[in-house]
Amino acid sequence: RPLPQPGALTPELDRAATALLSDLRRHAPQFTLSEGDIRHLAPAVATWLERDAHPDTIRRTLTDDLPQPLRHPVKLLKHRLTALLPPPLPGACDLVAPARPRVAVTPFQTCADCDRAFRSADPGCCRDCRETRAHRGEDVRAAA
Repeated sequence: RPLPQPGALTPELDRAATALLSDLRRHAPQFTLSEGDIRHLAPAVATWLERDAHPDTIRRTLTDDLPQPLRHPVKLLKHRLTALLPPPLPGACDLVAPARPRVAVTPFQTCADCDRAFRSADPGCCRDCRETRAHRGEDVRAAA
C-alpha cells in the first residue's frame, strides 16, 4: 500500500513530521533513520498530524511493542503509518444530532355523552357511546 499523503504538505507540517521522525531514535534506538528515510516517511507523519493526532500518540504508535529483533525499521514504520492511520476528525456539523421527527399527538376530547376522555382530532363521542348510538339507531330503524 502507498504511504498516506496529507491534503497539503505545508512547511510547518513537514517540519513537525521531520522533527518527530528524527526524534524517534531517542525513544527507540532501532529507529536511527537516514535523511532519505525521513524525507520518504515525513508526508505520512504529516497526514497523522493533519488529522490532529498528538505527536506523543504518533510516537507511541510507532515505537511500542516492537518485534525482536527488528530487522527492517523503515518497513515497520511504513506499515504502522499506513495500517494504523486514524480517520479524519468529524466536522462540527457531523457531531450535531439529527433532528427528531415531530410526532403528531392527537388531542384529548371529552365524550359528549359520558364525559370520558378519549383521543380524537374531532370532538364528539367516545367509541363505546358511538357504538351504543349506532345500536340504538338500528333498533329505531327496525321498529319503524
